[in-house]
Amino acid sequence: MSHTAHIRSHRKPRRSSSKLALRAGVAGGVLSTIAVAGSAGPANAEPVTETIEMPALTIDSPELAGAVALSAEATQQAALALDLRTQENAAAVKAAKAAKQAKAEAERKAEAERKAEEAARAAAEERSSRSSERTTLSDASQGVSNVSGSVGTVIAFLKAQLGDAYVMGATGPNSWDCSSLVQAAFRQVGIDLPRVSQDQSVAGTQVSLDNLQVGDILYWGGAGSAYHTGVYIGDGKYLDAANPSKGVVIQELSGYPASGAVRVL
Repeated sequence: MSHTAHIRSHRKPRRSSSKLALRAGVAGGVLSTIAVAGSAGPANAEPVTETIEMPALTIDSPELAGAVALSAEATQQAALALDLRTQENAAAVKAAKAAKQAKAEAERKAEAERKAEEAARAAAEERSSRSSERTTLSDASQGVSNVSGSVGTVIAFLKAQLGDAYVMGATGPNSWDCSSLVQAAFRQVGIDLPRVSQDQSVAGTQVSLDNLQVGDILYWGGAGSAYHTGVYIGDGKYLDAANPSKGVVIQELSGYPASGAVRVL
């Protein structure tokens, strides 16, 4: 054993960190309690004599005026930015609407052009078909008696209209009704017939159906109340604007006997 072993050390023992933390906590708690008690003390407690002065701001203060100016400028800039966005949005909506309208108009024009082209093509095909039909009908009518003079002029005009359409109220040059075709044919030789069938049926001299001549006007129905007219072209045939399904054709009188006839040539 050492000769100093029996001598007690004069060094104070080290305090553990946990004990130090505990004491610090207790001290903090005590100080907090004192502070609370002081704030809740009686009204007649000794007043605080030491104060801290704060800078005073007045309406005329440069600092306040600067702050107000900055705030007003920021507000104005925000308002301008909002107004600009509103204008941009309105312009975008207007542009989109205009583009949509332009597209619709372009589509409408394209559709109208397409329909016009189809109508023109159909009209060309119809004219070609009529020309072919007229040639066929002309060939089929070669047996009709040859005539000359005013009668020949009337018959030639009528044959030139073979294949034209029948349209109620039409007066040519490519569509007719029965009485307008008869009127136009006799106008070629200076004879001005009435426009309607009833009047045409009494426009000339009444003749017997057994004594018909080329160029006589045939009528169906009573004289003065006829509902249809045509022109006799010889060999038991007549030419008329028959109906919407047939158009201008040559027909056999035996298939649809007339009620009477008048002669104006």
